[in-house]
Amino acid sequence: MPRTDFDITVPDLSGRRAVVTGASDGIGLGIATRLAAAGAEVLLPVRNPRKGEAALEAIGTRVPGADVSLRTLDLSSLTSVAALGRDLLAEGRPIHLLVNNAGVMTPPGRQTTDDGFELQFGTNHLGHFALVAHLLPLLRAGRARATSQISIAADRNAINWDDLNWERSYNGGRAYSQSKIACGLFGLELDRRSEAGGWGITSNLSHPGVAPTNLLAARPEVGRAKDTVGVRVIRALSARGILLGTVRTARLPALYAATSPDAERGALYGPRGPGHLGGPPARQKLYSRLRSTDEARRLWERSAELTGARWPLSPGT
Repeated sequence: MPRTDFDITVPDLSGRRAVVTGASDGIGLGIATRLAAAGAEVLLPVRNPRKGEAALEAIGTRVPGADVSLRTLDLSSLTSVAALGRDLLAEGRPIHLLVNNAGVMTPPGRQTTDDGFELQFGTNHLGHFALVAHLLPLLRAGRARATSQISIAADRNAINWDDLNWERSYNGGRAYSQSKIACGLFGLELDRRSEAGGWGITSNLSHPGVAPTNLLAARPEVGRAKDTVGVRVIRALSARGILLGTVRTARLPALYAATSPDAERGALYGPRGPGHLGGPPARQKLYSRLRSTDEARRLWERSAELTGARWPLSPGT
């Protein structure tokens, strides 16, 4: 049976401020817990206050004295994203680490965000795109590292340029792939623009492999009344140590990408086991869908139009 007891060393993060989206459960909660244990001040922007309070309690139990607090964020609402940006800008404290981890996966029927975007594209990509734009002054002040969580789904399908919001023909799996390809293209373009413009931010990508998280579990809020067959199979294989990771090990690629002094800008980190489904974290070859700088620029410009997000216009600004 493959080993599942491996770990990584997270460096001392005392004096660092970290923001982790999607940290009220699963992989995100694991990432936030480890950052807090390393001494970081960790902000948990959450949509569900009840789950957020439970996450705070869980972190406090595992890391007595942890410096962790909640903020309100619904990535499916640009109004909510802007409100969090205003709140953190008013606090005026630099952000040193940002992990764009939150996401939704394959609603059985097409749903939209508050702003009318297809739910997965709007939440997984556009919400994070707008969030980074709002937080840019704080990220620059902290010379932050931003890590965007993608998925092995970003290694298939494509951006549906003719119908980004899947209004004409919805396919949940393809729409999910699009959202994660978009996350990856954004993370890489953010790094290129930061380097060219002297923003001081480094950006990279991670993916967790496959693990029994809640993404495919019963989620009434996305129209899924019961667990999918897929998540039941994933739980069974993970419990037996067959190919897949666990929720504990699936957090490691993002932790490595976000904190390791050896993690490189513009790189992708994920499990190094067979099929990159599980195993210790390692640098991986960029998926073919993420290699086009033209596609990345096109997506950036279109995302800015859709969200109204404002970015520096020229190098050094």
